[in-house]
Amino acid sequence: MRIADVVKRKGGDVVTVRPDATVVELLALLSEHRIGAVVVSDDGEGVHGIVSERDVVRHLHTDGAGLLEAPVRQIMTAEVHTCTPEDSLEDMASRMTERRIRHVPVLQDDRLAAIVSIGDIVKFRIDTLQAERDQLRDYIQQ
Repeated sequence: MRIADVVKRKGGDVVTVRPDATVVELLALLSEHRIGAVVVSDDGEGVHGIVSERDVVRHLHTDGAGLLEAPVRQIMTAEVHTCTPEDSLEDMASRMTERRIRHVPVLQDDRLAAIVSIGDIVKFRIDTLQAERDQLRDYIQQ
């Protein structure tokens, strides 16, 4: 199984935010799309960073409410771990767990193609196991 299998099932929509957008604008995007992280990109194709709800909370704690008017670039993670559609699902799950990251942008030809979360990967694996179980049960009952 590959990351492409997960993307095929969940879709390739990616919400992005510009680095100069305010944290308030970021929070509106997170709420509107009911997501936990956004890729930071000037053009919707490149990956300049990633910012999550956790980043906001950590910085609010240390920087105070004034952070809400600060640019996203101030709180984003600039060193982004990415993957490709060809990457193994099992390897990606291990890397995400080891690095304690929950969202990974998917790049195809060095362009943003999708984003996967650890939840997407777990759901895909569970769905696959349930489908296999159902096939085995049907085979046995025949």
